Amino acid sequence: MVSSVKPLFTKQVDRLKVRVYADRRELGRAAGESVAERLRLLLKEQSEVRMVFAAAPSQLEMLDTLCQAEGIDWSRVIAFHMDEYIGLPESSPQRFAHFLHHHLFDRVRPGTVHVIEGNRDPYAECERYARLIREKSLDIVCLGIGENGHLAFNDPPVADFEDPEVIKRVALDPICRRQQVNDGCFDDLESVPTHALTLTIPALMSGRYLVCAVPGKSKRIAVAKTLSEPVSTSCPASILRYHPDCTLYLDLESSGVTHDLSHH
Repeated sequence: MVSSVKPLFTKQVDRLKVRVYADRRELGRAAGESVAERLRLLLKEQSEVRMVFAAAPSQLEMLDTLCQAEGIDWSRVIAFHMDEYIGLPESSPQRFAHFLHHHLFDRVRPGTVHVIEGNRDPYAECERYARLIREKSLDIVCLGIGENGHLAFNDPPVADFEDPEVIKRVALDPICRRQQVNDGCFDDLESVPTHALTLTIPALMSGRYLVCAVPGKSKRIAVAKTLSEPVSTSCPASILRYHPDCTLYLDLESSGVTHDLSHH
């Protein structure tokens, strides 16, 4: 099935496929339909599909489309997420596990959901989660890009393209923490945790298929760096250009392209 939403234009940067849509609703629908179609195909070929999800407002339209997709046997899906704050109360709505339960897991009921527990001993939790990730290869990773170019919580100061770990404890970059306030997730900077657990860049890049949904003008600079600057940890998302099968979904605002240009 080809997506019902047509991109305004497409391009390729190194190995990275780029699709630009009119707005975030169309971007989210196209990305969600692409994930759903890949999921159906994989479920025909194998007994289970292992997926990693990002928890962020930028993913809402994609997740909603995925929830409404038909013909998916979610009981054969093993779901992971890519990062979690350290030290937020169990009941806190800002926890990424809470976000994904609300917007995805409780709606589609995957057969298995493995959440990162941000209140356990960080080192023991990293060991536990790394074991689960390593059990078998990852099939689909649904991700976004942060305002500072981060992937998951691999901010520029801690990003490592050769990271030996699967998941690690990190200090959050001030720009990254500010984004959580800008996104409306926290009232002020003081409320945003200073540390988190995150899957590393090699762990994310190990996924067979990567779908990256990045809407909105607040992401425009990060997107420009991702596509046009040398691949380096100063913009961690630039590594996506080396992935064998990653598609980046943008809207006009995040792409920085005007509607007029997109027709030429």
